[in-house]
Amino acid sequence: MADAIQRLVGLLRQLPSVGEKTAARLVFYILSSPAEYGKALSGAIEDVVERVKPCRICGNLSEHSPCPVCADPKRDETTICVVEKVQDLMAIEASNEYRGVYHVLRGNLSPLDGKGPEQIGVDGLLDRLPGNVRELILATSSSVEGEATALYLKKRIASMNIKISRIASGIPVGGELEYVDRGTLGRALAGRREMQ
Repeated sequence: MADAIQRLVGLLRQLPSVGEKTAARLVFYILSSPAEYGKALSGAIEDVVERVKPCRICGNLSEHSPCPVCADPKRDETTICVVEKVQDLMAIEASNEYRGVYHVLRGNLSPLDGKGPEQIGVDGLLDRLPGNVRELILATSSSVEGEATALYLKKRIASMNIKISRIASGIPVGGELEYVDRGTLGRALAGRREMQ
């Protein structure tokens, strides 16, 4: 293979879930497409790298700071939803059920990986809490690290006069009970609520 092809394959392999064959397939797709496509793709990647940055308030990725969520005057600034990554924020936004603001952590606490409170941006969250914040929704994952992060945040915030809640977890809409794992089923039972 030409050096330029090998270099691009090597760079694409660094992307999550992209192995050698997939990277090569992508490179050959780009090469078999009109040159304008490759140039447009290159320009789009360059634009993203140059123009998209974390919001100075919440950590959301945006071309502007504050981001559109933080800049929206219709948002309820008394409620902050804490998520692990921007993709989680996007998923919650897609539900059209939440009208508060966010704080995007840089992952979860993971001492074995050298990720403590400083590395995931806990101080930025704590700086936002004095004032008019009434509720903090902890929307970290239900993994061991996500649960540990939620517990850590709860303990750090416990002395403040802020309601702390955790997103519910359990059976997906349309899910069949027989196919749900025991941990999820147990959590759904433990987190049950009265029918309205």
